[in-house]
Amino acid sequence: MMNVEKTNVCRVLEQKKIDYKLHEYIDSGAVSGTDVAKVLGQNPDNAFKTLVTIGKSNNHYVFMVPVAKELNLKKAAKCVGEKSIEMIKSKELLPLTGYIHGGCSPIGMKKFFRTVIDESVNDCEGNIFFSAGKIGYQIETTFENLKKAIKIECGDIV
Repeated sequence: MMNVEKTNVCRVLEQKKIDYKLHEYIDSGAVSGTDVAKVLGQNPDNAFKTLVTIGKSNNHYVFMVPVAKELNLKKAAKCVGEKSIEMIKSKELLPLTGYIHGGCSPIGMKKFFRTVIDESVNDCEGNIFFSAGKIGYQIETTFENLKKAIKIECGDIV
């Protein structure tokens, strides 16, 4: 384990006794999820970005999609039973989740929202990667471990 600052995500995982590895990519110049995956030598199909949306009903939803893919808003809405959903505005992210754009993790948000990961996660060999809740840090763990940390479902959302 590197001697780095622990994020809330790390604390939640440790509290639940879930194995994980923390990766750091500070000063790498990586901005997009695909850049981060490249810098860390990860398969972009196994690296997931965390997206926060709002439905027509005003309910919020969290979606995790592979970094090189885009969330299909129609499929995502259908998946959670909404007429439509849209991405929340960047400025709404911090007050809603406690995270900033580019450092949003499905674990440790201020409030838990229904969370759906793209079904392609079932094809991932080995570990998956996602934000550790702070820009410059990523969590590596198994999908099974993620399911122990938060309630998450799979869906066809890309």
